Amino acid sequence: MDRHTDEPTPADLDAIEAEWPLIDAELSLLDAEIRALYSDGGPSPLDRRRIRRAEQRVMRMAATLGSPVTPTRLAA
Repeated sequence: MDRHTDEPTPADLDAIEAEWPLIDAELSLLDAEIRALYSDGGPSPLDRRRIRRAEQRVMRMAATLGSPVTPTRLAA
């Protein structure tokens, strides 16, 4: 960030844009985990499938960007 304006620099914005697919995938995983946590009667098979697919997407995006990522699992 630019010290004088506290605004992101063009380089900062470019870095965010480059990482956006991973950020979006992580947000989808978080959404799937939240849905599973708040479902009545515990996570359904569909909830578990959504989480697995979201985890796979995070891993693919991280591999594409070369970012290390630590997968998290919802306790079943």
